Amino acid sequence: MLELSLIKKQGAFKVALDLRTGAGVTALFGRSGSGKTSVINMVAGLSRPDSGRIAVDGKVLFDSVAGIDLAPERRRLGYVFQDARLFPHLSVQANLVFGMNRVPPAERSVALDDVVEVLGIGHLLDRRPAKLSGGEKQRVAIGRALLASPRILLMDEPLAALDSHRKAELLPFISRLSRQFALPILYVSHSMEEVLRLADTLVLMDDGRAAAVGGVEELLSRTDLRPLTGRYEAGAVIRARVAGHDASYGMTRLDFIGGSLAVAKIDLPVGTEVRTRIHARDVAIAIDAPSRISVRNVLPCVVRLVNAADGYLYDVVLDCGGTQIWSQVTAQAQAQLALVPGMRVHALIKALNIARSDVAGRS
Repeated sequence: MLELSLIKKQGAFKVALDLRTGAGVTALFGRSGSGKTSVINMVAGLSRPDSGRIAVDGKVLFDSVAGIDLAPERRRLGYVFQDARLFPHLSVQANLVFGMNRVPPAERSVALDDVVEVLGIGHLLDRRPAKLSGGEKQRVAIGRALLASPRILLMDEPLAALDSHRKAELLPFISRLSRQFALPILYVSHSMEEVLRLADTLVLMDDGRAAAVGGVEELLSRTDLRPLTGRYEAGAVIRARVAGHDASYGMTRLDFIGGSLAVAKIDLPVGTEVRTRIHARDVAIAIDAPSRISVRNVLPCVVRLVNAADGYLYDVVLDCGGTQIWSQVTAQAQAQLALVPGMRVHALIKALNIARSDVAGRS
């Protein structure tokens, strides 16, 4: 359990945050300057709140009323930065052991062999950091932080400096950490792909405060939060299950409450639980069921909400058998279709519009 009650003024900017989160990954998401890194640095002890309280699993790290302000090295936190910050003169193994040696043997809860196995770095142990790729460096940095047996792992945009290939390489390792080591993670990101893959709890930061806190599916599907989640990120996130693969056509079928989706083949076993993001801009609406068309996903729905949005657009929320799907249509299309709540329509979604990065396995 992470408990934060923070107030800190930084010039004209003010962080005022009250947050309670449980196990798993809590993602702080927001625009640059929204206060994400300020929060994580206060938790780490690198920045001091003007007032408030910070506690992790009942251990008070900071309390302005009680006069408690533990030094960073006494907080037992693991911190992974954007850059790996490895010791260049030490081998990978020596870098890992450095983190472990910071903790008395009787207080160590994470084993070196377990970290090496989970992060897949056994073949790197004798190398120096100069001989590692960016993704490999970050895996080692994560391992070093884990071996400090932390109460919580802090990750400040750890993938921001990596290209898309290296990010895709590292995401599966990060997604396993919280469950593998029963360790809460506070994760700062401005990448919706990372949030989709990793977060159990999403905190939308805006102007130094938590504008909304909740599950990923709930918050990303709310039309009123579009200014915070991003105009081009607007859409629904649904829970689904890999129901089958069709190798002859390179397709995968995802079953969800209310129907099935055909998507380009993904490399996940049948039965895997996934989160699937469907961008509102990719959902077309038809009054009558179309036939003989190339669109693979034609889903019967009921219109639940129609709202005028900016840029001559309309937000249309659809109920597909109990699952909410969000569409955006032009003002001209709305004028012709005259969509109103209660109307029965069909949502049209091209299989190729659901990118592989929009389907995230939940391990």
